[in-house]
Amino acid sequence: MTNFTIASFNVKNLIGADKEYYQFQSYTPEEYAWKRDWLADQMVTLDADIVGFQEIFDEETLSDVITLADKYGEAQNEFSLPDGTKRYRKRAIFDKLAYGSYREAEIAFAPNMNDGEAGHRRPGVAILSRYGFVGEPEIIQDLGQPLDIPFSDGGEDGGFFRISRLSRPILKVRIPVGGRVITVFNCHLKSKLGEFLRPDDGDFAPEVDLTQYDPVGRALGSARAAMRRMAEAWVLRGAIVQELHAGNPVMVLGDFNDAGNAVSSEIISGEHPFKNYQWMLRHDAEHRGDRYSEADAKQIHEDIEAVRLHAAEKLFVRKSLRDMVFTAAFGGVYESIDQIYMSRHFLPEYADNIGEMEYFSVLNDHLTDGSHAEAPYNKLASDHGQIMAHMILKGDPS
Repeated sequence: MTNFTIASFNVKNLIGADKEYYQFQSYTPEEYAWKRDWLADQMVTLDADIVGFQEIFDEETLSDVITLADKYGEAQNEFSLPDGTKRYRKRAIFDKLAYGSYREAEIAFAPNMNDGEAGHRRPGVAILSRYGFVGEPEIIQDLGQPLDIPFSDGGEDGGFFRISRLSRPILKVRIPVGGRVITVFNCHLKSKLGEFLRPDDGDFAPEVDLTQYDPVGRALGSARAAMRRMAEAWVLRGAIVQELHAGNPVMVLGDFNDAGNAVSSEIISGEHPFKNYQWMLRHDAEHRGDRYSEADAKQIHEDIEAVRLHAAEKLFVRKSLRDMVFTAAFGGVYESIDQIYMSRHFLPEYADNIGEMEYFSVLNDHLTDGSHAEAPYNKLASDHGQIMAHMILKGDPS
């Protein structure tokens, strides 16, 4: 058996001091020192074997935080772990207190191809792995050929939605754990912030001028953001299904910018099958009794389940009878927009599983309602909770 932990951590705009990331936004040396210290503390608390990070502007700054986390973790070990001079040195509980170093860990970083000059930066994502990686990490952002999603309006041409690149990269890696290789995707989908079009002869989109509030225009901006987020989820879904069809166990984590029951999240996870398809008319029905057979229903159910993902949070809620998990707060709404999804390879009820989730952790005591711009920690700490799945794998398949 092999135990490992996998976490998702949106760090909120990680960049060094005196570097303008968005317009007029930067950290003073003192602010960066505070943020770096806070992030390192969270890293020590998580002590995860695999971490997917979002909102990383450069790899060097992330490495700086990880180095500080190791320093704090080693100091914690020196204080907490018993040796010959301390009592209770044979108590098994102390095994849980040990911090595992990242000194031998590897980082895969995916910069954002939309990144620009100071004041117009765009963050990327990264994955930290104590187990290293198999092969080279893959970055999904530039789609090459523009992707057109057609619409039909009553049989007539309804136009199309076009996407040629993702707002942020998706990072795909393969990680060796316990004699197996797990495909891990880290994503940060388009936010709910409205997407507004700047006119050719204007310095800004008219919808951003709140003194001339345009509710309909701002609603259209939200619609654009939602369409982009769902298109990005569909691109991710295609990459996931490709891995599942190859027989590879898959875990997907990151900032989905939507709750688990949102359409974009359901696109990523896949459809939930009906309990029975025998009552449904066939797609090519010729009469009212022309329904799917028992064999058809069994095949449909298996085809859907084979490529479906399952939320670690929901597996935890089902196991623990709790429903108080949240990773973000805004406008009085507390919800989970950060997720860890896994293929059925990790479901206890799946006959051919390779392991399962033992526990699920969320660090969210630092969260404040993000609708208040001056809320404590709002700038320097993360505005997301950190989530972690505690996994156990069966023995080496070889």
